[in-house]
Amino acid sequence: MQTRVLTGITTTGTPHLGNYAGAIRPAIAASQRADVDAFFFLADYHALIKCDDPARIERSRQALAATWLASGLDPNRVTFYRQSDIPEIPELTWLLTCVTAKGLMNRAHAYKAAADANTAAARDVDDGVTMGLFSYPILMAADILMFNAHQVPVGRDQVQHIEMARDIASRFNHLFGQGREFFVLPEAVIEEQVAVLPGLDGRKMSKSYDNTIPLFDGGAKALKEAIARVVTDSKLPGEPKDAEGSHLYTLYSAFASAEQTAGFRTDLQAGLGWGEAKTRLFELLDGHLAPMRARYEELMARPAELEEILMNGAAKARAQAAPLLAELRNAVGLRRMVAAPVASNAAKAEKAKPALPVFKQYREADGQFYFKLSAHDGRVLLQSQGFASGREAGDWVKRLKTQGAAALPEVPLQPAPADLLAEAHTALEALVSALGA
Repeated sequence: MQTRVLTGITTTGTPHLGNYAGAIRPAIAASQRADVDAFFFLADYHALIKCDDPARIERSRQALAATWLASGLDPNRVTFYRQSDIPEIPELTWLLTCVTAKGLMNRAHAYKAAADANTAAARDVDDGVTMGLFSYPILMAADILMFNAHQVPVGRDQVQHIEMARDIASRFNHLFGQGREFFVLPEAVIEEQVAVLPGLDGRKMSKSYDNTIPLFDGGAKALKEAIARVVTDSKLPGEPKDAEGSHLYTLYSAFASAEQTAGFRTDLQAGLGWGEAKTRLFELLDGHLAPMRARYEELMARPAELEEILMNGAAKARAQAAPLLAELRNAVGLRRMVAAPVASNAAKAEKAKPALPVFKQYREADGQFYFKLSAHDGRVLLQSQGFASGREAGDWVKRLKTQGAAALPEVPLQPAPADLLAEAHTALEALVSALGA
């Protein structure tokens, strides 16, 4: 059985070397395990809480998507999407908001910190506090519960939010489940061995300290210039250096092999000059980052490719989200008001055959092959993306006819409203049942 792991990346900036070593690299490595079903999303709704600069958010979304893909994230292996492309998430946020106690939100760390700062400054306790900040943990809970993630890798400062998501999920299950558990209770996963790299001044690398080393932005020139500014002691070339106390050594060892690290340590202890040591660090890092940087720059120059990847990911994510949200809407009473028709005597005597959906394959003017699933009344429930060959489109149709809705998360589909996806889910199950009868 696969473990579903979900990771969100807030779109308010561009990653630096510390982000790559501490979060991006280990997360991508974990996603490649056979027992992991990984979900990665750009948390752009969350970004609106922290940033009111539209241009910054727009660029950050593109830069972050390009960074993760250039760093080795495989969109065919994972589900990679923008939070704002999944309309089911804000709707679920509201359903969860309606069962969340205000007292629980009062205890959230971010709100308490803002309230305490206001109190200390003799301001109104809620001065400057938006409902986005106050309700942030509910949106985070919706991100997690929408896809019933089993595990959420977080820093220790975010553990409280996972605990809140568990509390909210438990309450919803209790109020509306009627014996069914709609939501899995997620677990926080704290990476104890996460690499924490020193910045230019030796403190933890952080944008808040203005001491970061760029990952891709500015190219090799910016990387070299940043490394040249790393603080060292005053020991001259020829004097032994303390490798363990050197920020350069820590940075080097985070990217070098065990053999390279041992050699660098020996040379420092033998009197390697700091200038030469910085040159070696640059050459090591640039050798590691240059191929990824080239892919990053390619993606930044081709936003249409990024958009296609993200929309494909959104289709995969919505194929999971829409059926669950349809069940949740029904559970809370948001149901269609359609009266059951009065059956005639003839209808009672003979069971009517269900009207089944129909698949249609066709070729568009762009030369691509497509398929669509239409309801018996002609409404299009599913619309595929384009394929290079009719055979490829036909293979997906065959898979949907045999596997039904279970295949939806992997099918390359164009985005569709939640109600149509939910109807498609039901229609496919009816079709599979009829064909198997």
